[in-house]
Order: sequence, then structure tokens, then C-alpha cells
Amino acid sequence: MADRYDLIVFDWDGTLMDSAAAIVAAILAASRDLNLPEPSEERARHVIGLGLSDALRHAVPELAENDYPLMVERYRFHYLSRDHELTLFPGAAAMIAQLAATGRSLAVATGKSRLGLGRALEQTGLGPYFHTTRCADECFSKPHPAMLEEIMHELGIAKHRTLMVGDTTHDLQMAKNAGVESLAVAFGAHPRAALEAESPVDVLATPGELATWLRDNA
Repeated sequence: MADRYDLIVFDWDGTLMDSAAAIVAAILAASRDLNLPEPSEERARHVIGLGLSDALRHAVPELAENDYPLMVERYRFHYLSRDHELTLFPGAAAMIAQLAATGRSLAVATGKSRLGLGRALEQTGLGPYFHTTRCADECFSKPHPAMLEEIMHELGIAKHRTLMVGDTTHDLQMAKNAGVESLAVAFGAHPRAALEAESPVDVLATPGELATWLRDNA
């Protein structure tokens, strides 16, 4: 394995966990519950990775401000009804374990809530591998650089030794705003062309390609 990065920060949904379809379905179902026009799947996918309030604000612009709490409640109801069905992408657990064995620092920067990430880390058993995590309900939402800046500061690792791995333009723009290199995966929420436009160091098509790239280049 190369010795290019001391810290690798992962997005969660659509990068490590195969959950993009469940998020889209929950947004559409919550819209129906409130008798609002359903956003297109493309629009719903675009907001994945943002904090929940920001995501719903962009996905369902017709939503009245005073209906946000109800929309959030209905979204969580529908998402949690499928939560137990969600799995990590093939090979993700082994990839994280292998990276941890090299002595690198690993972290998560996610649009999930602290409660949601905690549940996911416990269910998958990956929690012990990550040195620190940041969530959208305790930090500025992506693409603001705060999550990455706080992680780097906490772990004492420089920008040029840090890599952000994500499946959305929000992840890549956050990395750019923080002065950090990014690596994109095209098997999550956002299309390859949109990811390439943000100039990551590479765009990978499958979970297997991601594991191989990190083994050989990180």
C-alpha cells in the first residue's frame, strides 16, 4: 500500500452503505403523506448527503416552513421502516478493516444525524474502526468545510495528508472548500459526469474498484 494519506474520511450513505434508494423512497413517501408534489428521483438523489432539513428544503421547495417538523417526522418514519434492510456495499467492511490495520486514521463525515450514524455504526460493527465522526446535526452541512476542518484539527493531520471519499458533489465540494483532495465513487447518489466536474483524484465505478484504489494508491 502507498503512503500518500494519513487520514481517510468517508461519507456514509451511498459510499459505504447502500442506502441511496431508501433515502429517495422516504423523501417521496413523506411528500405523499403531506399531499405535496413528489420531486423527481433525480432531484431527490441530488440532495442526499445534505443535512436533513437542507435536503428536504431543496427536494420539496413547496414545503411550508411550519411543516418542516412534520416532513422530517414522516421522512424518518419511512426511512426507519426500511433501516433494518440496509446493508454495506460488498467488501466495505473488509476494506475498512484493512485500512485500519495499516495504522491510518479513519473518520466519517455524513449528512446523517448523530443518532442515525450511531445506529448504523452499531448495526454494521464498523464503529471501532473510526477515530472520529461528524454529523450534519452538530456541524455545518456539506459543502461547508467545517466537518473536515474539525476532523483534521481533532486528529492533528494536515490537509495535504487527508483524503475525502464520497458519492456526491456535496462531498467533493466540501473537500475542495477545506483544501483536501477527494476521491469519488459513482455507485452512490450522484452521476459520474457531475462527480468528474468537481475534479476528484479519480472516479471509481464499483466498491471493488474503490477497495483496490485505496490499497494501491492511498
